[in-house]
Amino acid sequence: MTIPNLDTLPHWSFGDSPQMADELVQLVLDGKKTLTCTALSWHLKENDKTLVGGYEVITDGQDTPKCVVQLVAQFIKNFDEVDENLAKKEGEGDLSLQYWRTAHQEFFERYGVFDKQMRLLFTEFKVV
Repeated sequence: MTIPNLDTLPHWSFGDSPQMADELVQLVLDGKKTLTCTALSWHLKENDKTLVGGYEVITDGQDTPKCVVQLVAQFIKNFDEVDENLAKKEGEGDLSLQYWRTAHQEFFERYGVFDKQMRLLFTEFKVV
């Protein structure tokens, strides 16, 4: 398997603060987080060209590259359709659906986009 030059890959971090980015990338490095989601409307607005099979660099809160991941699946679900299995793959908190719902509702409410039927784009990845 050949990984492209790191400088040419998309670089990004999780969340909306350096602390959150650090915490969530550590979950990836620990093998606990293999899935992430974003508001579908944000993904479309950014004209994101993320493709399954592609490689990306996840950075910490100081924009330091921490790992390269390969995207293995993408799918869309409404917020209220998320189940225990998806919550566990996100790897956050106590891995429960209740924790996932509370944390993600608070996150999306900070940006004024939360709705129980909001469309989410999920991306599953593996560290390479």
